[in-house]
Amino acid sequence: MRVAVASDHAGFELKQTLLAAIREAGHETIDLGTHSTESVDYPDFAKAVGLAVREGRADRGVLLCGSGVGASVAVNKIPGIRGGLCHDSYSAHQGVEHDNMNVLVLGARIIGVELAKELVRDFLKANFTGEERHCRRLAKVQALEHEKW
Repeated sequence: MRVAVASDHAGFELKQTLLAAIREAGHETIDLGTHSTESVDYPDFAKAVGLAVREGRADRGVLLCGSGVGASVAVNKIPGIRGGLCHDSYSAHQGVEHDNMNVLVLGARIIGVELAKELVRDFLKANFTGEERHCRRLAKVQALEHEKW
């Protein structure tokens, strides 16, 4: 699986660790930045991950910022992206299984390294079930992207 990974400055150090862990698990990574702890704006990196997934350059994405909230809000503005802010294993795999989540968002200042590795592992191992009820609900979510508000 190709995994696009990005963070703002707050998530830079954890991103480096997760890139290595994802590669060790046998996946290909695409590092979309940032490349230092110098202050940057999280929406730029949310956009980079979201577009990589939307355009098919990556199968899934992992996105980090300080709390995870801003990056989650930003990445979900991109049509076709279903990003979930997860700080527990159940949400990380269930978000894929039931909601076809394609971007995992983590709060680098909220969780520790080992939990982050576990969440990424569970996210990448999970598959959408395709059950009728989940497909029906997902279709309703996708329809929201096309609403004329």
